[in-house]
Formats: sequence, structure tokens, C-alpha cells
Amino acid sequence: MEQPDRATLEAGLANILESPRDSGVLSLIVKRPASNEREVIESGKLSLDDGLVGDNWKSRGSGMTADRSAHADMQLNIMNARAVALVAGDRERWPLAGDQLYVDLDLSDDNLPPGSLLSVGEAIVKVTDVPHLGCRKFVMRYGRDAMEFVNSDVGRKHNLRGINARVVEGGRIRTSDPVTVLSRPEG
Repeated sequence: MEQPDRATLEAGLANILESPRDSGVLSLIVKRPASNEREVIESGKLSLDDGLVGDNWKSRGSGMTADRSAHADMQLNIMNARAVALVAGDRERWPLAGDQLYVDLDLSDDNLPPGSLLSVGEAIVKVTDVPHLGCRKFVMRYGRDAMEFVNSDVGRKHNLRGINARVVEGGRIRTSDPVTVLSRPEG
């Protein structure tokens, strides 16, 4: 599998920065039934208790909580579809990033600060303040240049690795559903 070099990644940044700011689209939904397993689905349900129903977020837990239970502010991982297309190449490799929702929407801190509300299909999710960064698995799948790119100052400013969110109103979601910014916190 070919991994993009830094020059290719930097050349693709302009396209990512053209992502819509207020209303985009849900490009891909990926359920993670178990560790290192991915299932691309056309539709799913977001719930307050489980996040993406059928995903292992809740049962997997988190090292960031004292009792290793699931971290409520990491219920959903959302990545910009243009960013994952750049680092992953073929669409079949997008799910390897490990996120559940891939959206064509500007996920930058300036556009979606923590506390922002998004409608995704019938559901509403809230952007949380927990950073979402590239890790060892991301390096294995997409290369060191890709991890350094998404974790660079520019990458962090634009949340190229993605954002964390939690469900505040459950509902059905489908690939191609609109993703709309409902509100941003007062700054």
C-alpha cells in the first residue's frame, strides 16, 4: 500500500480547507464491532447510551477514565472526508482510520469549537473538547508523514485527524445525509 509523502499531503491541504463551513454531507459510516474490525454501513442509529449502535465504543472502554469505562466525550470520532481521502487514498482504506463518521465539513477549531452542535441525519451531536490525534495504528496504516501532517500545527488547527463528539439527541443516520451546524458557542 502506497503511503503519501509530506509534499503530497501539503499539496492536498488546499482542497481540505475548501470544505463547507455550515452544511455538508455524511460521506461514510463505519461501525467497529470489535477491535480492528470495521463494517461500512449505509445507515445506522445514534443513541445517547451507545453512540453508534453496534459499535464497540461502550464495551471497549477508555484508559482516560479512572474506572476504564467508556469516555462519554469520545463517544463518536468524526473525520473530514477530504482529509481521510488524502491520507488513505482509496475509499476502501478510509475505515482503517478508526472513525465512525466521515463528513465533508470544516472541522477546524475556528469553525467548530467544543460545544458546537451538529445535526447528522435525524440525530444531534455535540463537539467535545477531547483532542483526537494520530497514533501508532494511524502510522502503521497511513505512514509517519501522514501522522506528522495531521498532528502538525496546521493539522491540529484544522482537526485533520478529526474531532470527538457525543450524541445529545438520538436518531437514524444514512450515508449522504446532510450534516449541518446548528449552533456554535458564544466566543
